[in-house]
Amino acid sequence: MPAAVSGIHHVTAIASAPQPNLDFYASVLGLRLVKKTVNFDAPDVYHFYFGDEGGSPGTILTFFPFPDAARGERGTGEISSVALHAPLYSLGFWAGHLARHGVQFEGPLSRFGEEFIAFEDSDGLRLEIVFAGEGDIPGSLPERGGVPRESAIRRIAGVTCDLRDMGPTEELLSGMLGVRRTGKEGKRARFTVGDGAEASAIDIRTIPGSGRGRQSAGSVHHIAWRTPSPEDQREWRLRLVDAGLSVTEVLDRKYFQSIYFREPGGILFEIATDPPGFAVDEPPAALGSGLQLPAWLEAERGKIERILPTVLVPGTGIPER
Repeated sequence: MPAAVSGIHHVTAIASAPQPNLDFYASVLGLRLVKKTVNFDAPDVYHFYFGDEGGSPGTILTFFPFPDAARGERGTGEISSVALHAPLYSLGFWAGHLARHGVQFEGPLSRFGEEFIAFEDSDGLRLEIVFAGEGDIPGSLPERGGVPRESAIRRIAGVTCDLRDMGPTEELLSGMLGVRRTGKEGKRARFTVGDGAEASAIDIRTIPGSGRGRQSAGSVHHIAWRTPSPEDQREWRLRLVDAGLSVTEVLDRKYFQSIYFREPGGILFEIATDPPGFAVDEPPAALGSGLQLPAWLEAERGKIERILPTVLVPGTGIPER
């Protein structure tokens, strides 16, 4: 029986127009588009996955771009910001790089002894880059979007959750998911998930009396926790159901299997398996190069491709669906 989730698997957010989303994460932040597919529950909408070269769990940001989506409204019951990790020495690079792209940012700021800068993406999603550690340079890591290998974003450093009451959520995190409480700073409590260099921070900011957020463009849709195998995932599902939580059946997301449930504060949680990964339908060198569909949607490919807007994948120069 797993004692704890092993880290953050991915974070999924809502965007508006797909092209600015592609441009920001690939051309400004220098992440690799590792998969271009569709929202399996709404196949007239793209689903973009950005991450490291291999789409490793813990590096993945995904987006549902709804072209006509209005901006979401911030409030409690949601993840209000996503932090990304870059090496300590790269702060100067990122300040200059964002400025050159016209991205306004705050900082450097400090929290729990770490320096970071904060800014928003093209839809108003609040992002942070946390600068910590020397940051080993993977041998396969190329330069993307004008971001040199030594300054590249490595992984998801953590998230901030805004809640009216932390107590029930802390009980779930610490008591069931095995996430460790590791600090407190003002109204912000820090929890740590995962170990060593892959550990991520889950900050809970308590805002009593605040209105609930409204999800739309610029909002985080859900956070997914890692588990190493389908067998462990089934154990998690049984444990969560026994605790009285409403949990979905196991859903096939092609690149991982998923279960979903809402924590007491209203944030949608997912537990996703590490395997099989993103190379199941494209070779590693070609990840993100074509529109990939699950087997059950292949019969609808022609219809889906006619509906989806044409996008220009950064680095290819070729308009495509």
